[in-house]
Amino acid sequence: MQLPLSLIKAELNNFEGHFNGAVKSNTPLLDRIMRYIVKRKGKQMRPMFVFLSAKLFGTTTESTFRAASLVEILHTATLVHDDVVDDAPERRGFFSVYALWKNKASVLVGDYLLAKGLILSLENNDYRILHILSEAVKKMSEGELLQLEKARTLNFKEDLYYEIIKSKTASLLASACSAGAWSTTQNDEIAEKMRLFGEKTGVAFQIKDDLFDYASEDVGKPTGNDIKEKKMTLPLIYTLNNTDNSTRRKIVNIVKNNNNDKKKVAWVLEVVRNTGGIDYAVQKMNDYKNEALDILKQCPDNEYRKGLEDLVHYVTDRKY
Repeated sequence: MQLPLSLIKAELNNFEGHFNGAVKSNTPLLDRIMRYIVKRKGKQMRPMFVFLSAKLFGTTTESTFRAASLVEILHTATLVHDDVVDDAPERRGFFSVYALWKNKASVLVGDYLLAKGLILSLENNDYRILHILSEAVKKMSEGELLQLEKARTLNFKEDLYYEIIKSKTASLLASACSAGAWSTTQNDEIAEKMRLFGEKTGVAFQIKDDLFDYASEDVGKPTGNDIKEKKMTLPLIYTLNNTDNSTRRKIVNIVKNNNNDKKKVAWVLEVVRNTGGIDYAVQKMNDYKNEALDILKQCPDNEYRKGLEDLVHYVTDRKY
């Protein structure tokens, strides 16, 4: 990931100030929570996609920085709310906002971030970018609710899985690429092309996350964790659709009723491996990766395209 970082080093350095200023509050408790969040931000993948998508077609503007800030604000808001929904005590190896400040503060912080994102765009007349990102938030909510509804049956079809992750996971990355491209082109056709590129990359990203649950090496995520949380991942869906009825019933029973039994979860993981679920998921991940790279081939041939290509490869090659 050295090339993409080097290409947008100045933008990322300036972005810190833009983001910090965008979320600052005069309310002491809120400002304290915001400082805690800012210090523990992740790899900032989505702002990186914003800047590279923008520079692929032109020179970054203040609108580009606001787009990157809005993407990160919305991403942070969804994570804060997700931790409440999932009753999650940790986020990226640290205590979550939910663990430290509990439900009420967490929900209000997420709401505050959403409001700040709206204000940031509206005060600067970034209506098109706000529309792009608002569509992503809508899709993320729909994806979460669809997953919640279907998780009770554990009878996911593969097309439903893709529908959920395109909404729940890929939509924000897609909007980051689209908003970045729009900020330097004001061209709907280009913005849509980059949205599709981001969606393909986001699906590959989620499938890679699915695969971590079946890895034997330490990837910073407990093996079998998705099964314990009753999440239907692509390797498991493939296995349920490609095994005999007896094995399928046993898997479903374990996921529903015995997902904290380490031996039984380990048995499910082994069945998934032996049935070819992992190989199938790797194949599908690479298919989406290659589709994303094919879209990039239609874009200007410059160093920023190479940087985006490197980011796509990082998404599928990462170890955590």
